[in-house]
Amino acid sequence: MDDDLPEHAIRPLIEEHTGPVVQVKRTVRGFSSDLTALVDCGEGRFFVKAMRNRPGGRRKSLIREKLITGHLGHISPPLLWDVESADWLVLGFEVIDGRASDFAPGSPDLPLVVGVLGDIGRLSLPEIARTWTETRWDRFLSNSSETELFRGESLLHTDINQSNFLVAKRRVWAVDWAWPTRGAGFIDPALLVLQLIAAGHTPDGAEAWASELSAWREAAPEAINAFVAANLRMYRAAAVRKPDEDWLKAMVEACRAWAGHRRLPEER
Repeated sequence: MDDDLPEHAIRPLIEEHTGPVVQVKRTVRGFSSDLTALVDCGEGRFFVKAMRNRPGGRRKSLIREKLITGHLGHISPPLLWDVESADWLVLGFEVIDGRASDFAPGSPDLPLVVGVLGDIGRLSLPEIARTWTETRWDRFLSNSSETELFRGESLLHTDINQSNFLVAKRRVWAVDWAWPTRGAGFIDPALLVLQLIAAGHTPDGAEAWASELSAWREAAPEAINAFVAANLRMYRAAAVRKPDEDWLKAMVEACRAWAGHRRLPEER
């Protein structure tokens, strides 16, 4: 047994909350954590995210997730306990017995996903999130004046993809709040549009789903256009750095299709 593996290292830290641990089964989700797992134990079952307690963005992301969960209500599985030691940060969530959502055209999950995005859009911005200004697209904008288009008072999830919306008993939970931010309300709906195009929707069809959300309907067209162009630049740059990553190539093509639909000038 390798005691340095996360599943072994965290056992003595979490057993105060879980009781004796029977099994730690890694999950396929959670690429930003050192461990995501279902833990069977004396107190039942928990979904656990664990991260080595080292300075940097990954640590900050888990701290943000810990802080935001109490403000999400029924939208996300509740955080039941957390542990911090010199070596580890661990969050223990209620287990949702569900599956990843399906973003494909015609999927019955789409109305549920859009409904949850509407719920997120109606959340009040908690005080703890006021300093979490959304800036990740700033360096991909055509000029600095566009940054104000992305600022706002909405709480954003910002990691919209099929795996982060779990379907269980005809409802959807938004999970993996690894990097919530404060910004313009149209950003989460716009991220959904991009993911829908990548999943096979036409740009027009993808935008039709977003149009059910007030934040999208109220957004200025120039803000959406700036977002489309910024994402195209961002994914092109990432695809150049990692030419073997097929998913990045797919995102570039989705961005190109969306930019063409919105009649944005082609950039080389």
